[in-house]
Amino acid sequence: MDKENLLEINDLVVAIDGREILHGLNLAVKPGETNLIFGPNGGGKTTLLMTIMGFPRYKVLRGKIYFKGQDITEIPVDERARLGIGLSFQRPPVVRGVKTRDMIEACLKDSENSTLVNELAEKAHLADFLDRDINSGFSGGEIKRSEMLQLLAQGPDLALLDEPESGVDLENIALIGQLINELLGKTHPIRERIRSGLIISHTGYILDYVNARTGYVLCGGQIICDGDPRDILNTIKEKGYQECVSCLKK
Repeated sequence: MDKENLLEINDLVVAIDGREILHGLNLAVKPGETNLIFGPNGGGKTTLLMTIMGFPRYKVLRGKIYFKGQDITEIPVDERARLGIGLSFQRPPVVRGVKTRDMIEACLKDSENSTLVNELAEKAHLADFLDRDINSGFSGGEIKRSEMLQLLAQGPDLALLDEPESGVDLENIALIGQLINELLGKTHPIRERIRSGLIISHTGYILDYVNARTGYVLCGGQIICDGDPRDILNTIKEKGYQECVSCLKK
């Protein structure tokens, strides 16, 4: 593997409930980079993120996942989180009986600084939600902001973001974009950035708020092209994902 990569995936084959979803996928993310993965529904995007995070339903049949030079293919979710991988779900669950404040304090690891919890919640416009059960009665935008609040508290070296703009209005997308930029240190010069992002997007709207270095198209369980994310998005807008399916068949 290339030691310059924060994340490296080699020849990854993954199945869910006995059905193969990813077919020999290869991908690399360098420190400080933000990469965007496009793809049609059912193409394998969420499966990729869930496999990187280590959820046991996603069975690795072949291939390796390296993070910070370590083979993490077989290690459990909690160990990956401690190593520095964080995930924002596309459809986060409601967690009854656990307050949002408690989750944020847990994400802060050893810190019990209530001032910091409140500061982060203010940034996410969720100060009034800290003493409510996680995601209980939250709107779509509030749930997405809650996910970003938890990631800000965790401060992962690699943030996996599953369609952060999905199901939210324009105002919430703008705020979520700001939170992603803060999480990934976008206010710092490129050479000083250490946190990386791997963002899934079906629509590409997030590019209006978050810059990405490289775009990929994941279709039929394979990455079939890469390039400038805006160029890829323009092609998708013009020709649709059917063009990607056609490329896959060639």
